[in-house]
Amino acid sequence: MGEEERQEETEQPNSHIEPTQTSESPNKQEYEWPQIRFDVPPHRTYHFHKQFRTAPNPNNFLKGVKWSPDGSCFLTSSEDNTLRIFSLPGEESSDQVTAYTSATEEDSYAAELVVSEGESVYDFCWYPYMSASDPVTCVFATTTRDHPIHLWDATSDLLRCTYRAYDAVDEITAAFSLSFNPAGTKIFAGYNKSVRVFDVHRPGRDFAQYSTLQGNKEGQTGIISAIAFCPTHSGMLATGSYSQTTAIYREDNMELIYVLHGQEGGITHVQFSKDGNYLYTGARKNPCYISFQW
Repeated sequence: MGEEERQEETEQPNSHIEPTQTSESPNKQEYEWPQIRFDVPPHRTYHFHKQFRTAPNPNNFLKGVKWSPDGSCFLTSSEDNTLRIFSLPGEESSDQVTAYTSATEEDSYAAELVVSEGESVYDFCWYPYMSASDPVTCVFATTTRDHPIHLWDATSDLLRCTYRAYDAVDEITAAFSLSFNPAGTKIFAGYNKSVRVFDVHRPGRDFAQYSTLQGNKEGQTGIISAIAFCPTHSGMLATGSYSQTTAIYREDNMELIYVLHGQEGGITHVQFSKDGNYLYTGARKNPCYISFQW
């Protein structure tokens, strides 16, 4: 904890996000479902393997992959406590990279940026208004075992700032899940039977805490393992719990709206559809996703 606090003291006062001007309810555009051809088999465009299997970690494996909001790159998390950013090659080099990969089993290209965390990575997410053309917005957040939430610079691998939660004995407690709200002004983090909300512009130990278990025992018990916001800016978010339940809350005050059942294992993923009409949930020991429609 002392090392984290010393590192926090060395950070610049304005080192956190200074997002572009946005509103809580930007102009909505009607979402159109893409045309998917299931009769056409997918083909491999790029290949990445060897850089994940270095000598010290021959059994390393991927734990997650997330595209950046602007689609210019993707972020990976692996068992070696490392996050890697792969930027898509430009049109002038795309054909050359693909041809090289087809001829050999070498990686198509190396990661552009590598960030090593001290412990196992529980969750990670992009800043929702990230744009490669605006370096200030190129950040992502991570949460790892026994560490606070880190906000990393995706262009320089420097730590922008940290968001710290403490338990009853004033020791740092790690979040198990996290997500920016759609406006990019807050970070919602899942803990045991609670959600803590951090103001992006106020790094440190200031946060609002909400219990996911109501006084009448309604709500969610257990670890809040997944968080997702409705993309239609309807002010709703979904949280998944290892207690096999998914709940819907209001973003502004964390008022409980629904508790959804159906999964037989602990929830590991929750995701809204782009039009906000469906919620998909995935769970441990379950090869299928469950879809809920509003």
